[in-house]
Amino acid sequence: MNAKYIVSIALIAAAGTALAETPTPEPARTVSSVSRAQVQAELAAYKKAGVNPWSTTYNPLRGFKSTLTREQVTADYLASRDVVAATTGEDSGSAYYTLLAARNVRGTTLAGQPASAQ
Repeated sequence: MNAKYIVSIALIAAAGTALAETPTPEPARTVSSVSRAQVQAELAAYKKAGVNPWSTTYNPLRGFKSTLTREQVTADYLASRDVVAATTGEDSGSAYYTLLAARNVRGTTLAGQPASAQ
């Protein structure tokens, strides 16, 4: 009985060592299309620009200047406040759009342009 177990364990061990993995391929050799001086010039220009979009302190709105006054922005917010609340609710605006369809009211904006500008 013990001989059967020993033989079966030996066969399993031999089968396990016979398995081999695929060899690791050689890394692909790449040939650069630009010179070292060009790469260094690009790096210097990048550093001179002072903008690093991967930085944690990157602020894309740092140089932003609005063309609207505070009063215009406030009035626009107040005018759209009810629609925004209806469309960003728990149902994502389903009930609001159902009411609009029932009244056959169409929005005034299509692809970002007012309907009167078409």
